Amino acid sequence: MSGILEGKKILITGVLMESSIAFHAAKIAQQQGAEIILTAFPRPTLTERIAKKLPKPENVKVIELDVSNDEHLARLEGLVREQLGDRLDGVVHSIGFAPQDALGGNFLNTPFESVATAMHVSAFSLKSLTMALLPLMTEGGSVVGLTFDAQYAWPQYDWMGPTKAALEATSRYMARDLGKQDIRCNLVSAGPLGSMAAKSIPGFSDLADVWNSRSPLAWDLADPEPAGKAIVALLSDWFPKTTGEIVHVDGGLHAIGA
Repeated sequence: MSGILEGKKILITGVLMESSIAFHAAKIAQQQGAEIILTAFPRPTLTERIAKKLPKPENVKVIELDVSNDEHLARLEGLVREQLGDRLDGVVHSIGFAPQDALGGNFLNTPFESVATAMHVSAFSLKSLTMALLPLMTEGGSVVGLTFDAQYAWPQYDWMGPTKAALEATSRYMARDLGKQDIRCNLVSAGPLGSMAAKSIPGFSDLADVWNSRSPLAWDLADPEPAGKAIVALLSDWFPKTTGEIVHVDGGLHAIGA
């Protein structure tokens, strides 16, 4: 039986460690029949080493991509075309960054320059990355991003909260404007995981403790696979009329009050 991504070509950002959600999305995508290409910044060599742990590492190309660099975005289509040909079926946006003074309880004192950096890299890049690759998505496709539920103010998360709210709104507007080209735009809202991104948040354990006390399903900080599976499902043809959606993979905590 063939996989649900058989014959599809997918670009995946954010493969930094084996604990990254993006790594698990890449692994499952390959297992489900996809041909993938990875992007990385600021250390492509790190991603190249991690890519060797994928099920089919021999054909995985890593492209250096700083999503805040217009030159990088301008050359991306050509580099992907060289590796995958003239068609791309899916994009995984797993990119987020905020300067340290925008995290860890410093919300009221963060300068705008740091907020602007966080917004550019973490939210606006969903649009800029997709537009850079749009000429390759001539047969429709699926764009899937990663968020952390922006309905609430979380401990220590500070300005990454508003950037995720902006990311969620950006995905909805992209769904509106790209639907006529049969391109779906959805997000996966994952619970906290012990990824590199999480380790950059001062006081991350305070945030994780919320899940220990309130999540209906047992939550494992060391298991990114459920989020990876959700990404692959949204990349597949099994959600042909779903766009502008946020799929929660958080143990059900989003549905629970106090």
